[in-house]
Amino acid sequence: MKTLRIAAVLVGLLLGAPVEAQILVGQTAGFTGTSAVGVKEITDGALLYIDAINARGGVNGQKIELIQLDDKFDPKLAAENARTLIEQRNVVAMFLNRGTPHTEAIIPLLDQHGVALVGPSTGAMVLHQPVKKYVFNVRATYQREAEKAIQHLVTIGIDRIAVLHVDDSFGNDILLGAQRGLEQAKLKPVLVAKYDRTKPDFSGVAPALARANPQAIVLIASGVAAADAVKAIRAAGSMAQIVTQSNNASGGFIKSLGEHARGVIVSQVFPQSLTYPLVKEANDLARAKGVPEVTPAMLEGFAAAKVLVEALRRAGDKPTRARVHAALESFSRFDIGGLEVNFSAKDHSGLDFADLSIITSDGRFRR
Repeated sequence: MKTLRIAAVLVGLLLGAPVEAQILVGQTAGFTGTSAVGVKEITDGALLYIDAINARGGVNGQKIELIQLDDKFDPKLAAENARTLIEQRNVVAMFLNRGTPHTEAIIPLLDQHGVALVGPSTGAMVLHQPVKKYVFNVRATYQREAEKAIQHLVTIGIDRIAVLHVDDSFGNDILLGAQRGLEQAKLKPVLVAKYDRTKPDFSGVAPALARANPQAIVLIASGVAAADAVKAIRAAGSMAQIVTQSNNASGGFIKSLGEHARGVIVSQVFPQSLTYPLVKEANDLARAKGVPEVTPAMLEGFAAAKVLVEALRRAGDKPTRARVHAALESFSRFDIGGLEVNFSAKDHSGLDFADLSIITSDGRFRR
């Protein structure tokens, strides 16, 4: 395949035909594995925008090629994929990977080669503070989401709150936000329980949660494990209000919950209202492609793609890794459609928007 591509380029040069330039961007994510549904949706959202830009001629006359490798939601494989993309495929930037441990695993490669990572699909505080030179976040932190969720629960009169979290850097990070929210409300959790990320088993923890009799459970989990946890909690007899984070804000998550979907609260890091130009633009492009709905996960990918494209545009007609990095740090109040993204050498957080939604009886996220 590579030989044929080179041959085609040579023939084009000999015949005087224009050769289409391309900007190579790398993505490693769990296209298979426990988070595959969410990864697909967030990537579909990004491609809505990237495909539209390419259809208009690309960025500075060059089309964007997103080179995707499947890391099966395995941090070790994520690092291996990133090495391949950076050292062998010579991508100008990395984009939209998924997972906290996975992002941590590729940071050494970003630092070694000076490659910017745009829009990691994780809100881990460790990627915000202290600032990681080559990581550019395009979403609020998980801790902010957790604090907002606790504030909401307290506001509606709930004071018996339990926490169930995955035992890894992702889970421990959000746990800090939940604990801070509880402390601000002068509350203590009725139970804090955890489970193994590599071998999720809720047969023991779900009955323990039911016995603790919480009014609400903050569930810190991803993908299949999150859905399995909800089902196990309900099977154990608990009818507590369940609140989870934006990493589960996908249509696939709703489907995986089945009859248990209704009433689950999912925090969001992007607005859902069409009054925001960002949301309207995404929905307009989706309808043009025959996509019936833009899910919150798709919107996260769409927003990240807008930031990536703008960085490539500012990097000029010969974008390099250094130019892309410098372009990103030049962002000041960059409007992506009703939300302003800000980066500097001392702040790579981008956005701080957070809100809550609830899954309705017809299987949709509603504010």
